[in-house]
Amino acid sequence: MGSALILVSVTRTSILKLRLFGLAGSATFLIYSLLIGAYPIAVVNVVVIFVHLFFLRDLLANRNEYFTVLEVRPDSRYLAYFLDFYDSEIRRFQPEFAYEASDDERASFILRDLVPAGLFIGRPCDDHSMQVELDFVIPQYRDFKIGDFLYSDRSGVFADPKCDRAWSYGDAPEHAQYLERMGFSPARNRDGRMVYVKDLRQIHASSEP
Repeated sequence: MGSALILVSVTRTSILKLRLFGLAGSATFLIYSLLIGAYPIAVVNVVVIFVHLFFLRDLLANRNEYFTVLEVRPDSRYLAYFLDFYDSEIRRFQPEFAYEASDDERASFILRDLVPAGLFIGRPCDDHSMQVELDFVIPQYRDFKIGDFLYSDRSGVFADPKCDRAWSYGDAPEHAQYLERMGFSPARNRDGRMVYVKDLRQIHASSEP
């Protein structure tokens, strides 16, 4: 079990998941080594556990990170390069996503300490809603901080008071779980298809002076 957990940890693209699985693997090895009396192995795993805990504390600490939104033109060349580079990762979470640049699209990079760590693409609808066509975070930054920033009054992405809700398709189970964590609720659209909807009125209320 300990070997399996460590093997899983080194296959994770998320640093947070790597540390968590590594910690669980080392803890399992510690218990095993104590049960069989292999105390040198136990000492090594105690050290490894403290190493994982040290870096986890840094990852999870509320350190002062800088988040901002950089809106780009729908036909931006960098946007096209980004979508092409992360195509397989994007399709893992939103397999039906297909981007076609148009004037009614809103494309914004979420910068985390000036690193383009996330990408939001949305389309305003006639019924005063915003379709979230893409909400993607690169593997190294999947700790939900970008999502928490995006769906808050700090990002300004949903600042338009005429837009009272956002919605998206939860095509993949992982993406559906993420949407629910971000405050979206499952519902049915007019075609009977499952969608996830978030009420934006709380965001508007928070942004009022």
